[in-house]
Amino acid sequence: MKNIKLLNKIAPVGIDVFDKTKYNVSDDVDAPEGIMVRSADMLNAEFGPELKAIARAGAGVNNIPVKRCAEEGIVVFNTPGANANGVKELTICALLLASRKIVKGVEWANTLAGTEGVAKAVEKGKSAFAGVELAGKTLGVIGLGAIGGMVANAVRHLDMNVVGCDPYISVDAAWGLSRNIEKAATYDDIYAMSDYITLHVPSTPETKGMINAETIAKMKDGVRIVNLARGDLVNTDDLKAALASGKIAAYVTDFPTEETVGVDGIITIPHLGASTEESEDNCAVMAARELTEFLENGNITNSVNYPNVSMPHVGDARICVMHSNTPNMLSSISGVVSAQNINIENMINRSKGEFAYTIMEIKGSVPASIADDLKKVAGVIRVNLF
Repeated sequence: MKNIKLLNKIAPVGIDVFDKTKYNVSDDVDAPEGIMVRSADMLNAEFGPELKAIARAGAGVNNIPVKRCAEEGIVVFNTPGANANGVKELTICALLLASRKIVKGVEWANTLAGTEGVAKAVEKGKSAFAGVELAGKTLGVIGLGAIGGMVANAVRHLDMNVVGCDPYISVDAAWGLSRNIEKAATYDDIYAMSDYITLHVPSTPETKGMINAETIAKMKDGVRIVNLARGDLVNTDDLKAALASGKIAAYVTDFPTEETVGVDGIITIPHLGASTEESEDNCAVMAARELTEFLENGNITNSVNYPNVSMPHVGDARICVMHSNTPNMLSSISGVVSAQNINIENMINRSKGEFAYTIMEIKGSVPASIADDLKKVAGVIRVNLF
C-alpha cells in the first residue's frame, strides 16, 4: 500500500481516483509517498525519504519549496487549466465591477432597509453610481495561458477589443486564441493601448511588482486593472498613489491585504477565483491522476520542477532516473545498466533547467541492486523502479 497524505481538504471525487486496494489516503498517514495539497504552507516542511511526489490541486505553487524538492528527487505537480473556467468567469465579473459602481450601489441600497419610499430614494440616488460600459473598450490581457486565453476569447463576445501579450505562450495556447485577438510585442504596448488590463501571469522574480509607478505612467489615464493572478504582481503603494491621482480609475483584486481592504477605488474579492464546486473537483481529479500515473508508471505530466516525460509502460520493467542536467549523464546511466546485461528496449530523456529525467523500458527482470549502482553515478538524484 502506498500512503498519500492530504494537507488540505480535497474534493471527494479526487480521492476516489485512488484505488483503495493500492493506496491509503488520509490526512494522518505516516511516511507518505505522495502528498496532495491546496494552500497549506510547505515552505519549511521536512520531507521523509519515502516522499516521491507532491500534487498541488491548483495552479500556483508558491507554498511549496519547488527547487528544494527537485534537489531531493521529489516531483511537484500542479493542475494548470483545471480551474480556468472558474477564474475566467470571475474575471468577467471583475471587469464589470471595475466599470459599474455595483458594490457601492448595493451597499447604499442596503442602507435603505426599513425606510419608506425606497423606490423614490433609489431613483433619486442612483446617479451617484453611474459607470461605463465594456463594449468598444480595449482589454489588455497579460498572460495568455489557460486562463488568460479563455478570458481573451470570452470578452470578444462582449464587443471588447482585445490585445494580448505572453512571451512564453505555448503552441497549444496560441492555437486556441481567436484570430481577432491582437498580439502585442511587449507589455509596454499593452499599457499604452488598453482601457482595461487583466493579469494572468505567475509570481516570479520577473513579474513581482510589475505594476508599479514606472509602468503605471505608461498607461492610459483612467485605466482599470483586474488582478486575479497573484497579489504581489502589483506594488500597493504605487497603486494607491495612482488611484488618488485618478490615473487608475479602479482596481479589482482577489487577494485582500491590510493595505488594500477598505481603500476607495479598490474592490477586494476574498480569493474566490477557483472557489467553485466544479473547479475544486477538476483540480482534485487532475492532481490525483498526475500522482497515480507517476507513482505507478513513472510518467510525469504538468510538473513545475522536472520535465514532462511520458512513455507507454509496455516493457517487463522500467527504470526511472532523476538527475542533473549535465553532460555525459545519459552515457553514464546507460553504461551502468548495460554493465549488468540489462536490455534497454526504449529510452526517453528530457531536461528542465538544472534537472533532467530519464525513463528506460527494460526487457526482462531488473535486479533491485541496479538502483544503488545508479545512485553512485555523480549527478543522479533518485532512482525509481517499476
